[in-house]
Amino acid sequence: MRKGVKAAIVGSVFAVLVGGAGYGGYNIVNALDGGGASGADGPAPMETGPPSGAEVKETTAKFLAAWEQGRAAQAAAYTNNAGEAEPLLAAFRTDARIEDVRITPGAARGTTVPFTVRATVAYEGSSEDLEYSGSLTVVRGLTTGRALVDWQPSVVHPELGEGDTLVTAESANPPIEAVDRDGTVLTKEEYPSLGPVLDALRAKYGGEAGGTPGVELVVRHADGATADTPLLTLAEGTPGRLETTISAGVQAAAEQAVKRYAQSSVVAVKPSTGEVLAVANHRADGFNAAFEGRAAPGSTMKIITAAMLIDNGVTSMNGPAPCPDSAVWQGQTFKNLTGMAPDENATLADSFLRSCNTAFIKLVDEEPLTDASLTAEAQERFGLGRDDWKTGIVSFDGSVPAVAGPDRAAGAIGQGQVQMNPLNMASVTATAITGAFRQPYLVSPDLDDRQLATAKGLPAGTAAQLKQMMRLTATRGTAAEAMAGLGGDIGAKTGSAEVDGNARSNSWFTGFRGDVAAAAMTEEGGHGGDAAGPIVAAVLRAGG
Repeated sequence: MRKGVKAAIVGSVFAVLVGGAGYGGYNIVNALDGGGASGADGPAPMETGPPSGAEVKETTAKFLAAWEQGRAAQAAAYTNNAGEAEPLLAAFRTDARIEDVRITPGAARGTTVPFTVRATVAYEGSSEDLEYSGSLTVVRGLTTGRALVDWQPSVVHPELGEGDTLVTAESANPPIEAVDRDGTVLTKEEYPSLGPVLDALRAKYGGEAGGTPGVELVVRHADGATADTPLLTLAEGTPGRLETTISAGVQAAAEQAVKRYAQSSVVAVKPSTGEVLAVANHRADGFNAAFEGRAAPGSTMKIITAAMLIDNGVTSMNGPAPCPDSAVWQGQTFKNLTGMAPDENATLADSFLRSCNTAFIKLVDEEPLTDASLTAEAQERFGLGRDDWKTGIVSFDGSVPAVAGPDRAAGAIGQGQVQMNPLNMASVTATAITGAFRQPYLVSPDLDDRQLATAKGLPAGTAAQLKQMMRLTATRGTAAEAMAGLGGDIGAKTGSAEVDGNARSNSWFTGFRGDVAAAAMTEEGGHGGDAAGPIVAAVLRAGG
């Protein structure tokens, strides 16, 4: 927005019509309503209990009439927080630029009155009609006993939270036309999962992408980090062109795949470059869990643990990794999935493709491993857990803390204090199959000269063994069913992560096909191949 434009924190409704007639002619009396005139016998006793229907109607009428007429002090006096209400109501007209307000109330539902707002928003010669629905609630004042409007920011507009503001002015950022790697325009309508991503890109790169700002009525959020929420466009700006690494085809497949399972997220990357090909979420809360989530990754973590074992000379792909029924680590007993037969002669490849927990638990106690070995492997080889990824939008780059006790063993199988998201695990697979860590990114670093994170990657021999073990897992291990029918060079790793309080484990799956790596997570989706597996397979099929 332009300098000098105040942020109007708005916390209630505009003004109202009752029964189709405006409140503009309502005779406002006793604006401060400190109580009726005292009779000879003294003041009337203070009212208690919920407001009556008559009180709800009268208070609503007085409040809305005062607001419609621009009488901020009088309107605020009919709320239960006049100190906050008055400045917000006064700023409503000047900063939000809303005028000619009319509000049509519906029938009261107890003490709640719904309404429809109709008004005009005007700014420097541009104007647009505004219309939306809202509601207010009348409560009993705790100290006065008066019937008062319960002051909430959402009364003014349902998008407003505590401390948020309504502002009409030149846009803080010009609009952008985001395009995929081949120039295809990416829109929220065609790719719904990209909605929050495109908003974040506009907020960060609107200036660098060129274009000119328009004029908008927006919600400016109190945290200062969340992008403005546009409510109404008065004048269109000229969009700037922003090139992304997304592949429209892979993105479309990812959008469809996550729709099959609630609370699912997926990311696809190009291992040879680190470019993000797709990011999709199917969540009720709209959270970008694919990039920002923090959850135990289950047995997909065994990719990193296997790399640690190989790099430290503990074992190798064809070396011993016995798989007993149970393994005890510092007083805590770990078991395998129900039905897994023990195999005391198993190799690391055998235990990896069957996802044997006990094999990995027993091996993390071998010398020269320490409490910090898994952390070092994750940070130095896979570039995780250093809080230095710069993808182009907000992202979390994993956490593998150095811990002692049972959590050291739990971390080796993706439980305990380890936290990841699909972006992290797609990157892990990319590093495992190429041997090189290439930080994932959504927008070229050349656009803003940001420095991508680096790590030394894996020895060639380690990467070759990891890739082969993932191939075996995809063709005759726990990932075989989900990956069935995919041609070319494929590999995968499944995972299920138990979460306290959840009836089912979270489903994790990561895999590769050619030069595409993908990872997915479905909350309470069960085993890795049950939900996350089909999502990853669909994405890999599109990217092949």
